[in-house]
Amino acid sequence: MITWTNAPERPRAAPAVQAAAAAAPVEPSPAEVLAERIAERVLTCDDVTALTAGPHGRVATYRRGAPFAGVAVRAGTVEVGIVARYGRPLPSVAEDVRGLVRPLCEGRAVDVLIGDLAEG
Repeated sequence: MITWTNAPERPRAAPAVQAAAAAAPVEPSPAEVLAERIAERVLTCDDVTALTAGPHGRVATYRRGAPFAGVAVRAGTVEVGIVARYGRPLPSVAEDVRGLVRPLCEGRAVDVLIGDLAEG
């Protein structure tokens, strides 16, 4: 194993700069705000038990920190990943979700991914 004992130290910011950077509030992007509003609306649907990022975790809006899983806001589309309650035909559940979400999506197409089923 090789270790560098005389490697130069990295320059560090002054404590005042570090404190200001930590204290500065980060405003959410319009996509983040829209994703949260869409998620709230989707979860009002009786046939939706939860949001899901899908089997590969691709249904997410990226933000500072952890991604917002279950809603992906993109330039031309909004994708919503749901866990549907077992019982109703899945195309009907997807259409209900689209109907709830479409007014918020500012003209974007709405795709619904049903990632799982839950008993009901």
